[in-house]
Amino acid sequence: MSIPLQVRIQAAGAQLMFAMPQVVRRLIAGRPLRLDGQELALDAQLLLKLQQISGAGLVKGTVDESRANLLGSRHLVSGKPLEPVATRELAIPGEDGDIPATLYTPGGLPEPSGLLVFYHGGGWVLGTRESHDTTARFLAVHAGVRVLSVEYRLAPEHPFPAATSDALAAFDYAHAKAGELGADPARIAAGGDSAGGNLAAVTAQVTTRRGGPAPKFQLLFYPATDFSTRRRSRELFGKGLFLTDVDMDWFEGHYAPKGTDVTDPRLSPLLAEDLSGLPPAYIATAGFDPLRDEGEAYAKRLQEAGVPTALSRQPDLVHGYVNFLGVGRRFREATMEAAGALRLGLS
Repeated sequence: MSIPLQVRIQAAGAQLMFAMPQVVRRLIAGRPLRLDGQELALDAQLLLKLQQISGAGLVKGTVDESRANLLGSRHLVSGKPLEPVATRELAIPGEDGDIPATLYTPGGLPEPSGLLVFYHGGGWVLGTRESHDTTARFLAVHAGVRVLSVEYRLAPEHPFPAATSDALAAFDYAHAKAGELGADPARIAAGGDSAGGNLAAVTAQVTTRRGGPAPKFQLLFYPATDFSTRRRSRELFGKGLFLTDVDMDWFEGHYAPKGTDVTDPRLSPLLAEDLSGLPPAYIATAGFDPLRDEGEAYAKRLQEAGVPTALSRQPDLVHGYVNFLGVGRRFREATMEAAGALRLGLS
């Protein structure tokens, strides 16, 4: 799909701004932001300033308008697609029809390789494989794995537990069809960002408790893990830092409408009684993220259950950083660390 001229100009402007000398970028971004013993990265603060100037927001208008805005904004911050990466469109059988998916294969990757089943973020309401195309390519290339990016059903058209059902179906498909996908069935990971991290965590729990097959590894970027409790990070970082408290209420209202049992572990994986025996995990949190504390609480519970778990707080970043790979350097550095963890986890 061609990129509109206006969007290309805006993207070039953003690139130019991030390429300016540090002193100029600091003048544009404003005084350093320090909160809870952390200082926001200049790259992140500059991005938030651009968002403020443009009037953009994660949730803007109706569901359809917010989806369109997110899809369009990727051209401004995601960067050019990494190449060479071959893509193949797939249809995964699901309980309510086929689930679209894209298989990413880096050039020269031998068979069989490790495979990441990836669930995109977007609050279970927004986001697509297309909005996370650069992220999927980045992880495929830098982790040296195939990536199966899944287009699970979204709320409010399909509220909980539709997304969890699709996530599980996608993992089962990846394991059953590993040979056709060029993957090793013993080296399949589940991963995702935000809502997608929630779905990956739930998939690991459900598959493990039923006796497998289960993921070899979990790659969880700032996952939502508990709908039942407001933690301190939501109070500290709920305004003006990309993902807001109002946004979270909007997402939760669509995905888990009134009457939903928010303590269901398929919705709040942190509340599962038993976390023993789950796959090793890399959990990344962002210091200036309302979801920070529940992601770290999940990491702590996994560790207490004896699950090998690496918790990596990126103290100077905001929610959503795996989607900002085309601007600055800091977002790429953080995502590169995660790619290294995935490579090791599937080695």
